[in-house]
Parts: sequence; structure tokens; C-alpha cells
Amino acid sequence: MDSHVLMITLVLLLQTCAGHAGHDDSWSMKVPAEVRAMEGYPAVLPCSFTHPHGTQHASMHVVWRLGHGPGSTELFRCSSLNASQHCQPRPHQDQRYRLEGNHRAHDLSLRISSAALEDSGRYYCRVELPGQPQGSYENKMGTRLRVEAPPQILSLSVGGSVDTGLKALCQVLGSPLPDIQWLGPDDILDGDTRSPLSQEARGQFHTTSQLLDIQPGGQYTCTASNLLGKDRATVYVLFPSPERSMEKHRLTALPLILGLMLGVKVLLALGLGTWMIKGRIKPWT
Repeated sequence: MDSHVLMITLVLLLQTCAGHAGHDDSWSMKVPAEVRAMEGYPAVLPCSFTHPHGTQHASMHVVWRLGHGPGSTELFRCSSLNASQHCQPRPHQDQRYRLEGNHRAHDLSLRISSAALEDSGRYYCRVELPGQPQGSYENKMGTRLRVEAPPQILSLSVGGSVDTGLKALCQVLGSPLPDIQWLGPDDILDGDTRSPLSQEARGQFHTTSQLLDIQPGGQYTCTASNLLGKDRATVYVLFPSPERSMEKHRLTALPLILGLMLGVKVLLALGLGTWMIKGRIKPWT
């Protein structure tokens, strides 16, 4: 009985050791699923890895890409040769990106200076070890960078006319996408908000709201808000000026006046022609 228990224990130990050996002989890479950053501030995307062939590598390439597959963009690449402690960026490297971690300590973290809303997306960290079997590795899930910004009202304008109807248009930028509220002369009003159509282009951070049937003499306020802040702008709709109204009436009456003048000229011409004919023709006797 005791020998049977001992045999089972040895088998379990061997299986456990084999499992650890298999784990040690494989790549691993740690990246967060998501990183959030504020617009205008630096963003750091952590990335670290382990390699089955020891910790010292004569040559190493570090690559960061935005997106995955054929449509991806290589944003950063640096190379460390001859066991150098420095990872030399490629020629003409965008200075907004730099290696934040110590690549010799297997820390490949990327720093983005002054993050912009357009930097939002999924980033992929890759390490290449020339001359090594299975000498490259990339995390397939990537890290989602979300750059956030408080609302900013880009424009508030009035369109249309008194005859066809006036409307106010409020264009807003922000992330998360701001909510828009309208305040009229007396109460809160319902606007028509149009969300962005594309979730991958810069348009995903823009939203537009229009307020229909606004009245001359009214004051209308557009307020945009999200979790990071609030912005507002106010427009006052003026009454049409008397000069413009009189000018409009003059422009409306101008074709009628010109038509009357032309009619008078035609009548005069016909009368003159008739008189000349009568003056030249004598009655026949």
C-alpha cells in the first residue's frame, strides 16, 4: 500500500516538474489590457517579456505598432547590438515616441509624449532576437490606449432665415463623447444630436447638436459635459434690422419697376411709330 502511494507521488512530481520545464521553455509577455491618458500629457504603455534562452542577448530589436495585420503602422523601432545598453532608434524616428523601460531588463515600455485624441487605438509590443530559435514574440491581444479630454465647444452658430426658420448649431469635441444640453430664454430645450458615424476616425470625438425653430430676440446656451468637465457657449439671435428689411423690399420691387419702365418705353415706341406712319401716308383721292 505504501509503495503504491509512493509511486503515485513520484508520478505527480514528475508531471509537475515537466509542466514547470515546459513553462520555462516558452515565451511570455505582460501587457495591460487598457491604458488611459489625458490629452496633452504623457502616456506610458507597459510591456515586459521573458525568453526561454536566458536573459542576455547580444542583439535585440524592439518594435511598437498601432493596429494589427497588413493595415498596421509601425510607430517605433530601436535596435541594440553587441550587448549594448542603448537601444538606437531608427533614422527619422518620430520624437514623440521613445523607449521608457530598460530593454536589457526585458522592459520594453513605450512613452508617448503629449498624447493626442488621435493616439487612441490598440498598440502591439514586439521583441526580436536575431540568431535565436523562435527569436521573435508579440502579444496578440495588444493594449488599448484611450486618450480622454474634457469637452470643448468648437463653434456655435445660427443658420437659416426668419422666413424659412432659424436654427442654432453647436459643434463639440471631447472624449468620452460629451452630452449636449440646450437652454433657451425660459427653459431647457431638446436639441437634435448627431453622433459620429465612424468609430475609428477622428470623427469619433466630435458630436453636433442643432436646435430648431429659434426666435429672434432669444438667447440660447449650448452646454457640453462629460466625466472630465464642462464647457458652454451662448448666442443671442438679433432681430432683422430695418435697413435690411427696406433693402429687401426694394430688391423685391425692383423687377416690377423695371418691367413698368420697359412697358412704357414699348408703348412710347409704338405711338411714335404710328405717328410717323400717319404723317407720311396721305389719303388717296
